[in-house]
Amino acid sequence: MSRRLSAMPRGSLLMLVLFVCVLLSAIAVAYSAHWNRQLLNEMYAQLSVRDKAQAEWGRLILEQSTWTAHSRIEALATEQLKMHIPAAADVQLVAP
Repeated sequence: MSRRLSAMPRGSLLMLVLFVCVLLSAIAVAYSAHWNRQLLNEMYAQLSVRDKAQAEWGRLILEQSTWTAHSRIEALATEQLKMHIPAAADVQLVAP
């Protein structure tokens, strides 16, 4: 066995180690590129969810402003509750 090691040309062990290091480095690069693509896809999916939530929020805010508009509330109070703005003569001031 010592003959085999001595029969190997000088530096071949170093070349073997370097080859293994390059091979492992190539595998690591491929893995990190794949992982990066997965994270990027996940980020775009989350951005899509965020955009949909923001659009829904905008619609809800618009709906809220529609339901709470002063003219709508006044119309409902007048029609359904038969309320009206009192005349100046009907207003009474109460002392504190």
